[in-house]
Amino acid sequence: MGTWGSGNFDGDTAADHLSMLTERLISEVAEAMSGDPVEIEPDEYWGVAVPCNLELLHLIAQQGWVGAELPEPEVIDGWKTRFLTVWDESIDGLEPVPGFKEQRRAVLERTFDQLSEQAVRKNA
Repeated sequence: MGTWGSGNFDGDTAADHLSMLTERLISEVAEAMSGDPVEIEPDEYWGVAVPCNLELLHLIAQQGWVGAELPEPEVIDGWKTRFLTVWDESIDGLEPVPGFKEQRRAVLERTFDQLSEQAVRKNA
């Protein structure tokens, strides 16, 4: 019912929509992270899609829009531990080109860390 500006996300309906969207991204990650670890290996769908969802959540949260939901930092940190454990255990079997393993792991760490930091700021 309320509108507080002329932007695309400056109203209650937009905030509701954004909440549903971010909740979906979070639910997908939560489901993938609680399932079979094989599903989050680097060459599997959720091994690619989980970091994508986290990056999207970070980008959305940076905007400061009402309705953007984030998991608790502790949840994100737990996801990071689980995801990187699976990644570390399976990446060598894919025989990555020299340098890729280190570069990709740094990106993955940053992806989890930036979302966790954003969640801390949001909850402060």
